[in-house]
Amino acid sequence: MTIDAVGGVWRYGIDLAKGLSEKGIEVVLAGFGPPPGDDKRKEAASIGQLVWLNAPLDWMATSGAELDAVPRLIGELADRHGVDLLHLNLPSQAAGLATDVPVVVVSHSCVVTWFAAVRGSDVPADWQFHRRLNAQGFAAADAVVVPSRAQGHMLDRAYGVMTKLSVVYNGSDLQPRAEPRQDVVFAAGRWWDEGKNGSVLNEAAKTVHWPVRMAGATRSPGGDGITLTHADALDELGHAATMDEMSRAAIFVSPSIYEPFGLAALEAARLGAALVLSDIPTYRELWDGAALFADPGDAQGFARAINRLIAEPDLRSSLSRHARDLSRHFTLERQVDAMGRIYGDAGLAAPLSVPLAATAE
Repeated sequence: MTIDAVGGVWRYGIDLAKGLSEKGIEVVLAGFGPPPGDDKRKEAASIGQLVWLNAPLDWMATSGAELDAVPRLIGELADRHGVDLLHLNLPSQAAGLATDVPVVVVSHSCVVTWFAAVRGSDVPADWQFHRRLNAQGFAAADAVVVPSRAQGHMLDRAYGVMTKLSVVYNGSDLQPRAEPRQDVVFAAGRWWDEGKNGSVLNEAAKTVHWPVRMAGATRSPGGDGITLTHADALDELGHAATMDEMSRAAIFVSPSIYEPFGLAALEAARLGAALVLSDIPTYRELWDGAALFADPGDAQGFARAINRLIAEPDLRSSLSRHARDLSRHFTLERQVDAMGRIYGDAGLAAPLSVPLAATAE
């Protein structure tokens, strides 16, 4: 399974690998991009093998040539470990891959759909290699997985309708905590990414009646980013520290413009926070009726929604309970079982301990 240490794919891959190992499937984690710190290496070592490969993530590459070595590196690693299936968390990693084992690609996000959602445009000419490599990867895969129907629709619009597409919602095995709630608004994200829309939440924080705490990197690996002037900047926290913050905050906010799933919102719901989310198709699909929604371009709309929850504790409590109830449908066990079925359909001779009759949804 390919993985990276920059974004949400790390949490996805680690959680899924752990669940698969408990079902009798050994996972070799193959990392690309900036290497992880010691804490992440230790976390991976507790589950299985972690091998870091010397090639960039596709969205960090400036040309297709920088990715030429990726299929060779994956193929060599697969041969070395005698793997029975490749689970690639970037579709471009399947482009040009020569292998006899089944290939499953998961599109957590991509540059093409990011530009469509965030900029309302096609990718620039010098980034068209992303469309080409992703399209080749989708064509080469035995199965394509997305974490929401909304992301599937975005892929269909960008690449044409895919007949081998399955939706498998992300899962979490977090347990609710009995900690007292604080009068705090919390958000977590890669704030240098325009798609996370941190500038709108920072502007909203000016008129929010409680402190707004934003955890996450504000500078990209290339040095670009934003400065938080009205919200409290917590910088990048480890997963445990992020969950601690989340478990204490009464309200969780995600202002994202582009969010193929939104694992942080699921974690916040599981931990009992009331949700204020951007009004985008993904969040409507997952949390309609269990959150307040605001236009992602309207900072004052976000401030009004947050302040409404602050002023109406009964509504806050009701939405918190509803979101927590919904979150119980997004379990790690259900995700693992769904992926097990997809692996089997793709050609993996899975151990009998994996229930391949599970529904991939």
